[in-house]
Amino acid sequence: MTLEADSTPPPADSATTNGVVSPVEETLEPPSSPRPAPPPELRVPLWWPEEGNVSMEWVENLMRCFDWCSRTLLPSDFPSVLPVSVFDSLILIASKMLHKEPNCVTIDPFNPSSGDSPPSSSASASVVVVGDVHGQLHDLLFLLRDAGFPSRDRIFVFNGDYVDRGAWGLETFLLLLAWKVLMPHNIYLLRGNHESKYCTSVYGFEKEVMVKYGDKGKHVYRKCLGCFEGLPLASIIAGCVYTAHGGLFRSVTMTPSKRLKGKKNRKINVNHDSKILSLGSLEELSKARRSVLDPPWEGQNLIPGDVLWSDPSKNPGLAPNKERGIGLLWGPDCTEEFLKKYQLKLIIRSHEGPDAREKRDGFGGMDEGYTIDHIVDSGKLVTVFSAPDYPQFQATEERYNNKGAYVVLEPPNFDNPIFHGFSAVTPRPKVNAYYDFQEVIDSDEELDLASMVTT
Repeated sequence: MTLEADSTPPPADSATTNGVVSPVEETLEPPSSPRPAPPPELRVPLWWPEEGNVSMEWVENLMRCFDWCSRTLLPSDFPSVLPVSVFDSLILIASKMLHKEPNCVTIDPFNPSSGDSPPSSSASASVVVVGDVHGQLHDLLFLLRDAGFPSRDRIFVFNGDYVDRGAWGLETFLLLLAWKVLMPHNIYLLRGNHESKYCTSVYGFEKEVMVKYGDKGKHVYRKCLGCFEGLPLASIIAGCVYTAHGGLFRSVTMTPSKRLKGKKNRKINVNHDSKILSLGSLEELSKARRSVLDPPWEGQNLIPGDVLWSDPSKNPGLAPNKERGIGLLWGPDCTEEFLKKYQLKLIIRSHEGPDAREKRDGFGGMDEGYTIDHIVDSGKLVTVFSAPDYPQFQATEERYNNKGAYVVLEPPNFDNPIFHGFSAVTPRPKVNAYYDFQEVIDSDEELDLASMVTT
């Protein structure tokens, strides 16, 4: 069954489970009253800067406005803080930037730049890699302050899953787009498996947008989906670190089948049979078609689905990811092959929170926000997850209460990950879930592939 998310905050005396409101409880519409006035240090509503020249002052005001709004206003009041016209301007300029980036972005911390200013020939920036944040706005705000904002000497790589499950996916995604517009060469946003039509329709983001923007919700949601399609799939940092949400991917080398009668009957076969799976190349990754609402699990364009949905395994080789129904499982030998072939030292991926990891034999849990999954001759494979006390809405009495973490890569080698753990910001503002978290299938279980869009 699917329950409708309520747009009103719960009454102060409403029943909760560990501070989280159950999706099945009824909440009453509060009596009509004027909206609380914002504090004097905030400029509300947000405006679009003249000629689109986003400044640090504008982004910092946006961060404070989103924080205040989440704690003070009804979700349906969100347009009074961020009008649709401002949303349109922000997502248009950000989408254009993202769509121009390659599938696998090359990040050069030896030659960083800030905004439109030229890079310094002698400078070298550190790189912060962030895992899933899943609409946990307040934890993201803490992370940005804890790690230090993007700057000339600090580059951020976000590894996907900005939305769904948490109640502030829209604010989270738009905040990161604002930073991208401000400093396009100092923040990189990669795509996660939840940046898709299927996941956002199941795990809450679509409903969240509809509640917050009302009759403009379909427009806003459609624009977000279009922006998701432009998110790059992976990055190479300093020539030695590969990052992607899920991880590695298969080769999709196309070979002609036997010619039957003339060229017209020649068919193209894609090597995705489990018996002949082989590791894909960065060249194949660069040619994959990422502009799809949902990455295909069948057909010829399999690399995006692999990059976004795959998981590491303790068993050698490549195998279909039967647990999820899409993507691959890859073993330590594949990690070694990939690192050695491209002279890399480290793979950083995300994609698995504490709920997924408790079901995976042989792997460490996500209590600390990270795990080291493969150690091979050429380097390491690590998983980083940046949403503490995840998921925000839990149906069990005992919460996972995991820490989140982010990775810092320091010059000159960038191959020694330094993990920074942090706990969830408490208390979270009380809000109802935008999906039925008690009934919905976990994304680490086999998916309803028939409902995924493949065109």
